[in-house]
Amino acid sequence: MTQATVNPPPKAEPELKRVMGPRLLLLFIVGDILGAGVYAVTGQMIDNVGGMAWLPFILAFAVATLTAFSYLELVTKFPQCAGAALYTQKAFGIHFVTFLVAFAVVCSGITSASTSSNVVAGNLLEGLHESFSDADGLGWFNVPTGTGAQLFVALAFMVLLAVINLRGVGESVRFNVVLTLVEMLALIIVIVIGFVAAGRGTGEGDIGNLVVFEDANDKGWFLATTIATTIAFFAMVGFEDSVNMVEEVKEPQKIFPKMMLSGLGLACLIYVLVVVAVIAVLPLDYDSGDEGILLHVVRIGAPSVPIDEIFPYLTVFAVANTALINMLMASRLIYGMSRQRVLPRSLGKVLPNRRSPWTAIIFTTVLSFALIIVVNQLSDNDVVAALSGTTGLLLLCVFAVVNVACLVLKRGQDKTFFRAPVWIPVLGAVLCLFLAGPWARTDTQMIQYKIAGVMLLLGVVLWGVTYLVNRMEDRGTGFEDAAALENDDTPAR
Repeated sequence: MTQATVNPPPKAEPELKRVMGPRLLLLFIVGDILGAGVYAVTGQMIDNVGGMAWLPFILAFAVATLTAFSYLELVTKFPQCAGAALYTQKAFGIHFVTFLVAFAVVCSGITSASTSSNVVAGNLLEGLHESFSDADGLGWFNVPTGTGAQLFVALAFMVLLAVINLRGVGESVRFNVVLTLVEMLALIIVIVIGFVAAGRGTGEGDIGNLVVFEDANDKGWFLATTIATTIAFFAMVGFEDSVNMVEEVKEPQKIFPKMMLSGLGLACLIYVLVVVAVIAVLPLDYDSGDEGILLHVVRIGAPSVPIDEIFPYLTVFAVANTALINMLMASRLIYGMSRQRVLPRSLGKVLPNRRSPWTAIIFTTVLSFALIIVVNQLSDNDVVAALSGTTGLLLLCVFAVVNVACLVLKRGQDKTFFRAPVWIPVLGAVLCLFLAGPWARTDTQMIQYKIAGVMLLLGVVLWGVTYLVNRMEDRGTGFEDAAALENDDTPAR
């Protein structure tokens, strides 16, 4: 009996399945950018700069586009999962820095998805209560809307996302297409109602307010616009999630540049039109309370049309879309990092038939459970309101690193299908760092730094644990090249 018979060579993990063409990729990017952000930040933008809320959206689009150019150069040069983490390692080769960047991206995705799941739970329960309760609806049954019920629905929603994700990226992305179309329908309804109200003069707002600047925080024009741009930036992120899906995209070098830039432009156009609709229907000092300002645009702009009964459910689809894409991104990034030996190799297991990274999906879902429980316990604290800002802060720092990495890697001789002019990553890094500074936040928003600090401290602890696990398993502790791992299961040297 030969040695090969006794100890057969280990079977390589199957690769991810390439199912995304240009249209699916475009819808993925647009759906991720639009997401829950537009429902959450539009009112905040008007509170900070008045009717000129469209300007920070355009500025945030410009900053995001500069960074997108760096991403495009890097993703076409290195078409593997792991995104910013891979580019950081390629440029600097410091395992600790790579892990922190990857952890920041994963954390931002899971935080966003977990927060979105709470929004889904709250809106869904409230909508069901209004539709079927004795007091406001059909009188069939009363739907509980308390904290316990919201926590249960939020956790159940994350389980549903995990099941969809486990079914495979093909099913997940096609489900994303449905959610994206519903999401765009909801925003188109807002835009149409706004323009019709403006044309007929039936709204309570004034289209002339689009050139009115109001500084509620007495920061001055420049700082007020800067603060509003940091808020708007949260609504423009999402395009970077797509680079973590690159191993499931057909001909990524060919279709990525056009689809990513098209997605950013389309999202920015929709945001600007939404702002126009809001200004046309609502006065600048309108208080929407706890409900989203877009729902009030529908109610006031079209009082005779019962669309406001359906609109809350459409918002649920929009927020659910964000959560699905966030969890897709997070699980693929965990998978990519495990293949790069930054995380334990067990997190890179792939289902043989479904070709989905099942251990990474379970890992990210468990993390989201913990975060959802904490968020529900802190539901009356400003920390919850600051989570979206913290996500934006972390991503601004990550984007600055990606821009610098793009500059460093320009010195190499790697083949690239897309090249950004040198001044673009330079300007992108400077602007991202500027928007990450304390001058771009109000006093109440400073809590973002505390939350980010705790999250990064947790990342340091996880890095130490990962280092020890690798040492105990007699594995290397560096970030290996993805291309060398695609058909290799041998231990790191």
